[in-house]
Amino acid sequence: MLEWISYYRASFSAVLIIALFGLFVWSIVYGVRTSRLRDKEQVFGDPERTQHGWYWAVCGVATILLLWFYYSWGMARAYFPTAANELCQVAKLHEAISPITARLPIGSRYYKSTDLVVRNSEQLQAIAEGFPERVFTPVEAARLRQSMADIQGMLAIYSDPSYLNSATAAGFVRVEADIRSLIDQLDLSSNGGEPSAEALAQLPWGVGDEEIPLLPQTSRGVMYDAAAVEAAEIGKRFLALRNMPQQAEVLIEKVRAELDALKAVPPPNALSPVDTKTRSDYLKAVERIFGRLDDGLIFPAGVLAGINLAMADLLDQADRSKGGLRFIDAVFFPGTGVIKSRTICIEQGSSRWLPKPTDVVARLSQLANPNIEEGGGYRGTVLLWMKWLPIADLVDFFIPDVIVDWLPGTYGAHNEEGQFSATYKDHILAFAQGEVYLGAVPMLDGHIWDSLFRVLLALMFGVLLGVPLGIYMGVSRFFKSFFDPMIELYRPVPPLAWAPLILTIFGIQDDGKIFLLFMVAFAIMVISARTGA
Repeated sequence: MLEWISYYRASFSAVLIIALFGLFVWSIVYGVRTSRLRDKEQVFGDPERTQHGWYWAVCGVATILLLWFYYSWGMARAYFPTAANELCQVAKLHEAISPITARLPIGSRYYKSTDLVVRNSEQLQAIAEGFPERVFTPVEAARLRQSMADIQGMLAIYSDPSYLNSATAAGFVRVEADIRSLIDQLDLSSNGGEPSAEALAQLPWGVGDEEIPLLPQTSRGVMYDAAAVEAAEIGKRFLALRNMPQQAEVLIEKVRAELDALKAVPPPNALSPVDTKTRSDYLKAVERIFGRLDDGLIFPAGVLAGINLAMADLLDQADRSKGGLRFIDAVFFPGTGVIKSRTICIEQGSSRWLPKPTDVVARLSQLANPNIEEGGGYRGTVLLWMKWLPIADLVDFFIPDVIVDWLPGTYGAHNEEGQFSATYKDHILAFAQGEVYLGAVPMLDGHIWDSLFRVLLALMFGVLLGVPLGIYMGVSRFFKSFFDPMIELYRPVPPLAWAPLILTIFGIQDDGKIFLLFMVAFAIMVISARTGA
């Protein structure tokens, strides 16, 4: 039964949201009407004549729950159960074209090639102005300055469209044509195709471990999924393009040879260790800039203009093809929306940190299931259930072994034949240590009971020790003067501030947790009993 309710949690949310909205409207109408009737009777500060008003509590609770459903995307899942799956397919398309858009002024203001040219030119100029003449010989300095000029010349060659080879230019034309062809595929009037049986067999949104079904479950989703596959292939062809004119290759070989030769020459013996390090760091700085320019990823801006326009049209068409999904995304999916992350689609927005109300109920129902084998409980332990507790364990807990040690007589010892004969103290010790079976009694068990047990035990000790001390402090000037400074010294300290010290002393077992709770309860009981006395 619970599994069936969990599977159709979105449908239950839809009914609950309608009920909450009805209560919200009704409470306002009823409250306004009632307020008009009681306007002359209600007096602030008179509880007898200012009673009722429960309908405003209903209004407030309904408002909070409706806001919870909205910002957790519970409304979107209740009334548009396939919208997230369709937005997942749109996110696939955006992920597929991201390698192309990353080099265009679509997600930023400049071409990536422009950023590379500006950044490397500024860095070249900066290190040229700080050229350390003292650490290089005149010949080395001239060779190094020429290498830096050649690096700047490489930037000029990459940026000049006249140096672009025909194969790369043809590759850009093909990519632009492929993008234009992809735009035609994103036509809302055309049938995107039927979803596969595997896609339809996926669990609904939010029911399984996967947040949003990855495979397309609607015709529109199939259209975007197919476009994403094609866009990924276009992106691969785009990334394979390189701008490597012959003139740039000549300069690359020349600069690489010069830098290798300068690094191979040992520094003069006259240089100090500081100057030697300065020489090495400067060569590394020049080589670092050169290493960012020998991969042919800088293109003339004019060559990318056509792809930039085509990609802008593709994004515009992808947005138009969403149709009514645009309104749903804007209104019912507050935040960034659905994004594709590696192999899954995830919710990105307020629902990322705000769970849906029905998901909370479903999760708590799963945790409350005492059947561990079927996935109940939490980390192999039930949330709150019962177990049969041996009475011997209770005896072991409440009877210290030292009491047996105080009894007259001795414990048994083995005889000459290697046999052990137990005395009466051995039998009593076995009883005190819980080794004698005395039956079992039902006992609460689980995470909730563990926490509740610590609280009750700490409260018990706080009452047993704090109340008598508080009474004595209330009736005795000596007790008050003696204990009051100690109580008031530690009472204002937040309990969590004691946690590191208590963990250091007691460790992470129950005794440390109980002692921390006892410190909280003890001070409260002492002050309350002292004031009462």
